[in-house]
Parts: sequence; structure tokens; C-alpha cells
Amino acid sequence: MPPQTTISITGNFERNLDVIQQFLATNEAPLAFDTLLDELFGTVLPNLERFPLIGGDFMARQPRAIEGINLHEALQTRIGAARIREYVHGDYLLLYALFEEKVYLLAIKHHRQLSFDLNAFWF
Repeated sequence: MPPQTTISITGNFERNLDVIQQFLATNEAPLAFDTLLDELFGTVLPNLERFPLIGGDFMARQPRAIEGINLHEALQTRIGAARIREYVHGDYLLLYALFEEKVYLLAIKHHRQLSFDLNAFWF
């Protein structure tokens, strides 16, 4: 039987959850946060414990701009043997690091948080 994967929640992940809770409350969907927590603990975390490679390889994307290439190389150096993966679940994108038998939840965002405020561009 393969070793059990353990999951750790980083401080950044916790801060992201706080921002999501505020975001959902502001957008008149406060009950959606309870649903998110139910899905995290009932589906996402058990999936990651059992299948830690379920997410796509975040580092497989090759940037095209020189700034992106430099950041990509610096991140690869910094993470060493860890693997950064992304997992899409419903309306949410999670980033996590996999190192040996441990998963570190790094970040979570609601898909609507990944948008631009275009009103600011109009005069």
C-alpha cells in the first residue's frame, strides 16, 4: 500500500480563504463559502490525499516573455525537488506543492477573482 499523503495548509491559503469569504459576501453569495468549505474538506482534500498528482503540472507552462522566463527559472530554483500543481474544482483554482508524501496548499482563488476591473480604463 502506498504511503499516506499528508496535507498542510499554508498561511497564504488561509488568507486566500478569508478574501474569498469577503468576496462572496460582497457579491451576495455568502452561503457559497460554506459550500466551498464542505467541498474542500469532503472532496478536494481527500482527493489530494489519495491522488496527489491529480492536478496539472503548473511548471510545465513555458512563458514566452523574458520577464516570465526569468521568474519561471527563479521559481524552479527556489522550489527545488517540490512540484507545483494546479487543481481546478468547480469555480476555484488551487495551487499546491507536492514534496515527497506531503501536499502544501499554497493558494486558492475563485474564478471571478481572476478578472480585470475594466471600468478603471474608461475616461
